[in-house]
Amino acid sequence: LNGNEASNQVKEMHRLAEIMGEQGYRVLALAAGTAPAQLDPARATLKPSNLTFLGLVGMIDPLRPGVHDAVSACREAGVRTCMITGDHPVTALAISRDLGLASEPHQVVTGSELAKMSSAEMEEAIRTARVFARVAPHQKLELVDAARRVGHFVAVTGDGVNDAPALRAANIGVAMGKSGTDVAREAAELVISDDNFATIVAGIEEGRVAYDNVRKVIYLLISTGAAEVVLVVLALLAGLPLPLLAVQLLWLNLITNGIQDVALAFEPSEGDVLSRAPRPTTERIFNRLMIERTIVAALVMGFASFGAFWWMIQAGWTEESARNALLLLMVLFENVHIGNCRSETKSALRLSPFRSPILLGGALIALLLHLGIMFVPLGQKVLRVEPISFTTLAVLGALALSVFIAMEIHKWTWAMRERRRSAS
Repeated sequence: LNGNEASNQVKEMHRLAEIMGEQGYRVLALAAGTAPAQLDPARATLKPSNLTFLGLVGMIDPLRPGVHDAVSACREAGVRTCMITGDHPVTALAISRDLGLASEPHQVVTGSELAKMSSAEMEEAIRTARVFARVAPHQKLELVDAARRVGHFVAVTGDGVNDAPALRAANIGVAMGKSGTDVAREAAELVISDDNFATIVAGIEEGRVAYDNVRKVIYLLISTGAAEVVLVVLALLAGLPLPLLAVQLLWLNLITNGIQDVALAFEPSEGDVLSRAPRPTTERIFNRLMIERTIVAALVMGFASFGAFWWMIQAGWTEESARNALLLLMVLFENVHIGNCRSETKSALRLSPFRSPILLGGALIALLLHLGIMFVPLGQKVLRVEPISFTTLAVLGALALSVFIAMEIHKWTWAMRERRRSAS
């Protein structure tokens, strides 16, 4: 071939390689030649010459089913997904289009461009770009460091030896269990057994559900415990007898309340955990919402219980009869309040009790256990309890609904405040 023909053929090969890259293929050029007899491949530094071009080979690693939906779920959950790859920018752009990460060539940042950036420019690239191609291993580490500097909580996935530094530097390193190297698995905090990105999204959802349930259980424990403190303090200040005996408080906290606490930990997802923005990493469990709810619930249950106990004493009830009714009232308060604890934002009326059979069963067991012990001679002797009339039970049940009404009002007012804050 003359010079023009060779140049045209090279241009044609580049064109074909670009077409294959736009289809998502990783393209390799194959050539053949004869190496010198004395050449040591391990020490060869010279570029090969006199090679015969054989052709182009395209390899593709297609997206797994569900990955596009998983990336969309991340976007809805406020989790920003970025692709960092050593592939050609054209190939990276083709894959990122399928994922919905980028659509135009200027949205892809290359390793050569990163090499020319300062720290501030790299931080700006992290804020705006979502696809990084032809990236060297050390640049992946630099991108992770830049993302952490701008305030992101970074999770990195990887499977190779070159990914180990980035996996170690991230807040959470996620290694592939099937295709990942031992070095990558050792450097990571999590190992995905099926090498599926959708599994990570499922893990995010389960993690949010677990965190929600921890908050719900803590809220139930603290609010009911604080209500008992309010009740006892008010009774002492008013000069009334001790409203509950030590053994009754022990029964209330370890048996009836304890069964419901365990059951609440199994509360299923509310269905919208992946549509919420991620919570700030500096946010404490006892944030403003939980503090307000705890105070309101404790005061309502504490004052209502004190008012009932005061009325019974003034009406001429004996101390044991008043304590018996008061103990049942506290159990009913816990039965009602556990419904309030199922969601921090949704009304208890919007959550069917049958979607959480463990919690429903736990609440019923706790109530029936206390009602049953009132008829057992040993329970009557130890807990100083006795059966009560249906009318008294109905009145106490109606009084226990006061905490439900108070929590519904607080949820409504909190939602209104959040809407005004978002609008402003």
